[in-house]
Amino acid sequence: MKYLPLNSEIFVQNRRLFTAKMEGNAIAIFNSNDELPTNGDGIHKFKQNSDLFWLTGIEQEDSMLVLFPNHPDAKYREVLVLVRPNELKEKWDGHRLRVNEAQAISGIQTIVWLDTLEGLLQPWIHLADTIYLNTNENDRKSNNIAVRDYRFAALMREKYPLHNYRRSARLLKDLRAIKSPLEIEVMQKAMDITDNTFRRLLQFIKPGVMEYEIEAEIYHSFLSQRATGPAYGSIIASGDRARTLHYVENSRECLDGELILMDFGAEYGNYCADLTRTVPVNGKFGRRQKTVYNACLHLHHYAASILKPGITINDCAEKIGDEATVIFQKIGLLRKSDIKNEDPENRAYRKYLYHGISHHLGVDVHDLGTRTEPIKAGMVFTIEPGIYIEEEQMGIRIENNFWVTKNGNKDLMKNIPITVEEIEALMKRS
Repeated sequence: MKYLPLNSEIFVQNRRLFTAKMEGNAIAIFNSNDELPTNGDGIHKFKQNSDLFWLTGIEQEDSMLVLFPNHPDAKYREVLVLVRPNELKEKWDGHRLRVNEAQAISGIQTIVWLDTLEGLLQPWIHLADTIYLNTNENDRKSNNIAVRDYRFAALMREKYPLHNYRRSARLLKDLRAIKSPLEIEVMQKAMDITDNTFRRLLQFIKPGVMEYEIEAEIYHSFLSQRATGPAYGSIIASGDRARTLHYVENSRECLDGELILMDFGAEYGNYCADLTRTVPVNGKFGRRQKTVYNACLHLHHYAASILKPGITINDCAEKIGDEATVIFQKIGLLRKSDIKNEDPENRAYRKYLYHGISHHLGVDVHDLGTRTEPIKAGMVFTIEPGIYIEEEQMGIRIENNFWVTKNGNKDLMKNIPITVEEIEALMKRS
C-alpha cells in the first residue's frame, strides 16, 4: 500500500459496533471480493470488499472475517482468514501478509489460513443458531454478476438449511454511515491531498491545454502524496461538455473563454474525497460566467446551512429546489410563468439542475446510508449543486464534503479555494 499505516483502532471500533448489533449466539462471515478477469490472462486491479475493509483494514484478496461473539473459546470470537504465503506465488505477485502484519493492521489476534478453514468453520456453525451473511446492498448497485458473496450465501444455505439467516447489510447500512473521529482523520488526509492538487491545477490550466493533460496532473499529484490514486474516474469537462454529468472522455482541448468543470478526489487509506470546481480556462471569469458561478455558490452555501441532524436528504433537495427556483429567476433562467405552470413531479428548475445535490461519502464514493431517514451526527455528505445551461453551452458545479455534527456541520474542504476572487487570484499568479 502507498499510504501510511492506519490506526488499527478504527477497525477494532467498527467490529465492536457490528457485533453489538448481532443477535445472540450468531456468527457473521465476510468475504473479500473476487479477482476479476480482463482479457487473455489479465485481471483487473484488485479492489477489496468495502465491508470487509471497514471491519478489518485488510486489502488482500482471498481473505475472510468470522465474528462469533458467543463462541465458548475466546480466541475464536474474532478470526481473520488469509491465504497462506507461498514462495512461488510471491515471486510472481509479491508479498502476502504474515500473521504479525495482519494482526497489526486489523487488531485481530487469531489468524488462520484459508486452506485450514473448512475444518474449523463447520464446528463453529454447529454452535451457532443464526448466520449473518453479507451482500452488496447499495441502492445504486446492479447485481447482475454472481459475485463471491452471493455464491457463498447459496453454498451456506445448501449446507446448513435449518439455521436462521440474517443480512449483515441491514446493520452495515446504518453503521458505516456514521464516521468516527478516527475515520474523519483519514478522510481529511484524502481531502488535503485533493486540496493540494487543485491548487496545482490552477497554476497549470491555460488555453490550449488538453483535458487529459489535466487528468494526468491530477494522477501525478495524488500518487506523489501517497494516495492510492483517484477515488473515482476524474471528470475533466471543458466548455459545453460540462453539462454531461459523468463525462469521462477527457479528450478535448480547453479553449480561451471556456469554463472547465473538474470533478475529482483522492483515495487515501481506502477513504474517499469528492471535490468539484469550475474555473475559467484563461484565468478570468466573464461577466455572465461570474453571475452564474455566484448563483451556484449561493446554492452551495444555502445547502450547507440546512444540512444538520434531523432533516433528510430528500427534504434538503426539496428546499434547495425552492431556493434554486428563486435564484434562477434572478439570473434570467426562469420566468414566473414557468413556475406557475410547472409539473410538481418535474419542477421548472430541473431544466437547469437535473441531479441530486448530496450523497453519503466514506469508504465508497457513494457510501452506504439512507436518503429517506433523518440525518444523524457523524454522517459525511457531499454538497454539489450545479447549473447547466444548454443555450449558453455552460455547466457549473461546486462541491465540498461535510461532516455532520450535533450542532450543524463541518466543511472538511473549507480551505480549498471556492470564490471567484480566490480562483482568479491563484490563476493570475501562474
